Amino acid sequence: MDHYKEVVILLAEDDEGHAELIKEGLKDSGITNKIKHFVNGVDVVDFLESESQKENQDDVPSYLLLLDINMPKMDGIEVLKRLKSDDSLKKIPVIMLTTTDDPREVEECYKIGCSIYITKPVDFLKFTDTLKRLGLFVQIIKI
Repeated sequence: MDHYKEVVILLAEDDEGHAELIKEGLKDSGITNKIKHFVNGVDVVDFLESESQKENQDDVPSYLLLLDINMPKMDGIEVLKRLKSDDSLKKIPVIMLTTTDDPREVEECYKIGCSIYITKPVDFLKFTDTLKRLGLFVQIIKI
């Protein structure tokens, strides 16, 4: 039987309120994966680059990155570019989370290599529904 690694969710979101909503939404969707929260792009890139340098990669979990675009120090698009240009990190699925629905920005993120682009609706019920669908995606990629 194949060995499946745990999927750890990395949440890069500088707004604490949005981060808590996302965490609660995932929990309410039945997602029990560990969530590691970062408040800026530099910290998430540093973390992933250090993980990719570990000698025994069997001990490194699989990651799914939920990435806000508008963050301090390094924005989400720059984080996405850095990850997708690194051979050891480019396979990490990246879900862009933003309040912006500018078609040019959406297209740019897909061209760089994001897996999904989700616009954070202001309406809490729509946002919760989006997070529930995201939870199903997390379950699928774990398998």
